[in-house]
Order: sequence, then structure tokens, then C-alpha cells
Amino acid sequence: MQSAVPSGSLSKKSVWAGRIITGLVAAFLVFDAVIHIMKPAPVVEAFAKLNFPIRFAVPLGIIELVCILLYVIPRTSILGAIFLTGYLGGAIAIQLPTGNPFFGEVLFPVYIAVFLWGGIYLRDERLRTIVPLRS
Repeated sequence: MQSAVPSGSLSKKSVWAGRIITGLVAAFLVFDAVIHIMKPAPVVEAFAKLNFPIRFAVPLGIIELVCILLYVIPRTSILGAIFLTGYLGGAIAIQLPTGNPFFGEVLFPVYIAVFLWGGIYLRDERLRTIVPLRS
């Protein structure tokens, strides 16, 4: 079976753009995971507002860190992105019944997921083979 993307066809600009986007997404998600683990007042207040038990903050932070680790390791980046997409889907599900702004807080995880996948797409030839975008 022939791949849709010829081997070695990624430009250096594409790879670097993907790495930068991946780094920014990973940094944001690490920050999010760490504050879940540390549980500062804004996190406690947000969990209360979402009617979500604060006892889940640390396990969620640890799960998020494991997913991020898989995401930043090139060999497991697609698996990490799949897990993070599931994690972000859970965040959307928790936000939906709150009445928070739909295009703000509710869809914010979708925006993160778009950048998450975009970063991999720009830097990983395997993903371009699996999901080819054609002109």
C-alpha cells in the first residue's frame, strides 16, 4: 500500500511549527495538571462551581500528566493525543450542564484539542499518512 505522504516530505518549517505548537499545548496542559494536583483556591472554587468533588483533582492531574508524557514522546504521540482527546471530552461533558458560555468555557477543550492534533499533524509523517489532507 502506498502512503499518501512520500517519505521525507515534511518541510523543516512544518516540523518546527508542529514542535512549537506541541510545546505550547504541552506547557498549558502541564500547568493545568499541576494546579489540579496543588489544588489552589481557584481550582477548589472551579470544582465546586462544576459540582465536581475536589477529591478527583489529584487523580485527574496525574492522569493528565501521564497522557501528556505519552503525547510529547514521538513514538507514542498519537496515542497520547487520543488519550488527551478523551480527557478533554470529559472536560466538555462536565462543563455542559453548568450554563457556562458555550463558545468560551464549554468549547475551550475543543480549541485545545485542535491545536494538540494540529501540532502532531505538522510534525508527524505517520499521522499525515493515516489522515491525508488533499488539495
